[in-house]
Amino acid sequence: MNSSLKIIFAGTPEFAATALEALMVQQFTVVAVLTQPDRPAGRGMRLTASPVKQLAVAHSLPVLQPTSLKSVDVQQELANYAADVIVVAAYGLILPSALLQVPRYGCINIHASLLPRWRGAAPIQRAILAGDDKTGITIMQMDAGLDTGDMLLTKSCSITAHDTSQTLHDKLEKLGAEAVVDALRLLEQGQIKPLPQNETEATYAAKLSKSEALIDWSESAAQIMRAVHAYNPFPVAHTVLNGVPVKIWQASVRDGIEGEAGAVLAIEKNGIIVACGHGALCLEVLQRQNAKALPAMQFMQGFSVRPGDRCSLSL
Repeated sequence: MNSSLKIIFAGTPEFAATALEALMVQQFTVVAVLTQPDRPAGRGMRLTASPVKQLAVAHSLPVLQPTSLKSVDVQQELANYAADVIVVAAYGLILPSALLQVPRYGCINIHASLLPRWRGAAPIQRAILAGDDKTGITIMQMDAGLDTGDMLLTKSCSITAHDTSQTLHDKLEKLGAEAVVDALRLLEQGQIKPLPQNETEATYAAKLSKSEALIDWSESAAQIMRAVHAYNPFPVAHTVLNGVPVKIWQASVRDGIEGEAGAVLAIEKNGIIVACGHGALCLEVLQRQNAKALPAMQFMQGFSVRPGDRCSLSL
């Protein structure tokens, strides 16, 4: 079904590109695309277009890459497109209040959580770290606050015991594309009923830092397991094993095993058993600096680990 809505799409990574592609497949009229400036990437650090730009160029859509949206000239350029709505998905720049009022339907955002839970930069990782059993997508009306606007539509999905941030991201990427298409159809038909967020239920998903991914072995095995999942693929849970920094890509909980936190208790076929504050963790896929991630048995062919060795917080 063709839509008369004129859309400016603002986004940068693959998460956003999937939503943009869905809009084009559903024959929405995308009059312009906003995305981050090209960045150095890869081994050669060559300037590389974002996934959203690559998709937009492939479909001959006008692409704008300002370093800021605060400029009056940039805002006027966007206003000249006479868009009915700006759709935002992981764009990476703050939209000034003046710009939020330009389109007829304002600006709507595809947010990867069930608001008001996990407002902010890292909702996927924070949901896994907290042990949430479900999350989802919220299509929200953007306002001057940080993910504080009215909710227009939500779609939920479960978080499984095996979900990493990558696998959950991939589920939400598809769900976000579906949700924004549905929301725009309802918006065009006048069937959207904005729902204010309950401020008393709000939680904040702070940006990830590498330092927080350092494993504290005094925590329970269950909590450390959530960290391994949440920090995969970035910044990756890590420890210091026998004085050497090691990343932990995959692990599993071993209940009923106790010992001094951080101590290597045993070597098994599938991994290295390390005691936690409560329970133990089997380290199954590990990686040393400047080396490949390897299954534990292969890892130990070039790195000696024995019962009694230790994982610690520092060199």
